[in-house]
Amino acid sequence: MKSTGSNGRPLTRLDSIKQAILMFIHAKLSINPDHRFAFATLSKSASLLRKEFSSEVESAVAAVMGLSATSSCGPADLTSLFQIASHEAKKSRAQNRIFRVILIYCRSSAKPHHQWPVNRKLFTLDVIYLHDKPGPDNCPQEVYDALVESLEHVSEYEGYIHESGQGLARVLYRHMCVLLSHPQQRCPQEYVDIPKSLTKKLPASETMPCDDSVPVSSQ
Repeated sequence: MKSTGSNGRPLTRLDSIKQAILMFIHAKLSINPDHRFAFATLSKSASLLRKEFSSEVESAVAAVMGLSATSSCGPADLTSLFQIASHEAKKSRAQNRIFRVILIYCRSSAKPHHQWPVNRKLFTLDVIYLHDKPGPDNCPQEVYDALVESLEHVSEYEGYIHESGQGLARVLYRHMCVLLSHPQQRCPQEYVDIPKSLTKKLPASETMPCDDSVPVSSQ
């Protein structure tokens, strides 16, 4: 990453991801303390890091901070991830909850794949894709397209996908903040205009309408 931590050392991609996840957890629990979280890792297939869903911040911090990076495992089969999510989503529905998966994918040259029925949509999938720049060994556009296809294939409600190859931690944090929105209360992603661009505010005398046609904006 192009950022440095509090100790002055460069942040790794994994360091930034950990901070983004913990920020998300604290924010969601401040909105509603009944939110519950579990964690999984993805190599060639998915594996639950902690099977129990919990609202306890301490256990979430321990699980996230215990994550470590490994060398690339090649293409990821998302089928096992979707199987786990589908199983847990059925239990969530019985409790009148909705289930969501946030996939943070960081492979620039390995397209994910899956084998999943097109009509089995039991959970919402959000994706954050952090990648390197295109090159002889990287194909981030092809990977991104595969992730978009996966999201559209399995997501029950409006799922969002964000990508960044800038290596900026603040961009990752901004994307994670957008994912705080409830899947059932979202507009389509193409209409999301966050963050707003900062423009110079004109003096009131320059912005007052000159006729009686005053536009009204409903909030």
